[in-house]
Amino acid sequence: MQSRRPLDHGRGPGDARSLRLAWERARAPERHPPGGRAGAGARAPDARYSARPGAARNRGGAHRGHGVAAARGLRSIRAAVRAAGARERALERESGSPAARRPSQHRAHQAGRLGHPPPDRRRRAERIAVTGRGLAAGLLASIAVLATADVAWCQPSEADVFVAEGILALEDKKYDEALEGFRRALQREPGHVEALYYAGVALMAQNKAAEAAPLLERARRISPEEMAVAYQLGLAYFSLNRYDEAQVVLEHVFRRDPGLDSLGYYVGYLRYRKGDHQGALQAFRAGRTTDPNIAQLTRFYTGLALNAMGMSRQAAAEVEQALRLQPASPLAGPAERLRQSFAESRDAERRLHASLRLGGFFDDNVNARPSAHPSSDTVNALRRPENQSWGELASLRLEYDWLKTGPWTSTVGYSFFTTYNNRLPSFNIIDHLGTVTVSRQDLLGSMPLISSVQYAYEYLMLGGTELLQRHAASIYSTLVEGPHNLTNVIFKAEVRNFVEKGQVDSEQFQDGNNYMLGLLHVFRFAQDRHLLKLGHQFDYESAQGSNFAYLGNRFIVGAQYTLPWYNVRLIYDFSLHRRNYLNKNTLFPEDDPGTRKRQDDEYTHLLRVEVPVGGGFTVGADYQGTNQRSNLAPYTYTRSIYTLSVSYTY
Repeated sequence: MQSRRPLDHGRGPGDARSLRLAWERARAPERHPPGGRAGAGARAPDARYSARPGAARNRGGAHRGHGVAAARGLRSIRAAVRAAGARERALERESGSPAARRPSQHRAHQAGRLGHPPPDRRRRAERIAVTGRGLAAGLLASIAVLATADVAWCQPSEADVFVAEGILALEDKKYDEALEGFRRALQREPGHVEALYYAGVALMAQNKAAEAAPLLERARRISPEEMAVAYQLGLAYFSLNRYDEAQVVLEHVFRRDPGLDSLGYYVGYLRYRKGDHQGALQAFRAGRTTDPNIAQLTRFYTGLALNAMGMSRQAAAEVEQALRLQPASPLAGPAERLRQSFAESRDAERRLHASLRLGGFFDDNVNARPSAHPSSDTVNALRRPENQSWGELASLRLEYDWLKTGPWTSTVGYSFFTTYNNRLPSFNIIDHLGTVTVSRQDLLGSMPLISSVQYAYEYLMLGGTELLQRHAASIYSTLVEGPHNLTNVIFKAEVRNFVEKGQVDSEQFQDGNNYMLGLLHVFRFAQDRHLLKLGHQFDYESAQGSNFAYLGNRFIVGAQYTLPWYNVRLIYDFSLHRRNYLNKNTLFPEDDPGTRKRQDDEYTHLLRVEVPVGGGFTVGADYQGTNQRSNLAPYTYTRSIYTLSVSYTY
């Protein structure tokens, strides 16, 4: 029974450096690009690997282990001679280079494709010296092992010998000869991980991904934690356009070692084609490559992802970098046109945004009549018999992006809202709101960051007469941490001026300032079809009248679920606003005024069903329920509003 050990297990003293290099120098040629989403986009993977699988077996106890060590010594003689000859031939070429090492032998940012030199090349004279020393060291080490090995256990595994011969043939790009060696090894030992793996590599080099995939699948079943095997299997799936399977395998490798050569590009491309643009951007940013073609493609798709996220300026910069990497590349023409289209699309973006809403409603407590209280004369006096009404509503919102330059956008907006209560027209509302907003788009690493400053002016009328003027300044930022998370932070300061009718006691003046600091986090699912919101706001009301100054905390919970039929959206929002008033109320309780501070808990439920009907139109049904509880009876009430409306968005 075979036992498995880690594939990078260290070898004994009989393992010459030249044998290790020979095992690891095999590489495969580049593949032709398949048709990607962007025409000249996705490119098929090179037959590359990042670490060689080691001999993952223990064949028959201690005496057999010594035999394998001796066999490795024998093979290292041949490998050293072959490697020395290869070095001599390489010295005759100006572009010659030493064999690549495993990424584990370099820092992560230095690791490259096998068969390509690490960044720290030695000069020609140094390579000559290394060649001689490597040959001598290999011979001496092998002789030492053979001298100390017992004759009874000097026979190496036949499968190991055939694998070694196959790797040497693979190094020389003799793929058929290499495959024959791996086939013979598998005939003698069907579970030989290295034979399966390198056979897959050789087939990938011959553009035979369909034949390579089953062998690599077998290797992965035997050694599921070997990242080199998993990576090569993922690339085979990629070449076969089996993108879903490729993504599962490559995502697993990416979680373990995101710095593997070119891995970030493949993972990013697979995420991009599924619409996960921010996830793709994160993979592109984390990836590294020594292949200039992959580097250019990475920049190219980074630009596409950024543009899909609405960051056309940064997208154009990425595509420009792609052009600089290889100006003569076949991608240069499409990339240049794409860069120009990004710039033009930003200028051609719709600047005017508008929405109109018309509907009817029923309000069961128009005037916020207090809930019944058996011992409060004020409550009984305020409970008028007429407090319910049918009505109509209308709203209009207009926004115009008057300035777009670089990362900056400035928008002016106007909103109008009105209600008409058929039974209680004295409570009709007319509200005008004007805004000026300046926003900037940035990237915090791979996370989009939108920061804004806004000024707002509001003019509110009640029953046809002026009730309130409000000035507000807000600073807020939205950080998109990933495809499933979004965080918003806001600070707002308001100045409120009420128009009082008649003589009002100074304690009852509502004029004043309000300051609010809030945090909202949104969990996003299925590309924002489903949402979950959690938030908190702290606010301070500094009113002139002592009866209205308070400290408040608002707790926010919300959810959105999109049904699979007709994109019907179900939306629910809940908030609890707790207000602790700072001064004792001068009016209540009636029997002992000035002895108690007011405390309110306001519960608000909002349920909405939206049905898109096409052409920018949406039919909506809303329920808004308010339940305010107070330790002072006149401020306790409940209210329900039911609305049916049609809206149009431009």
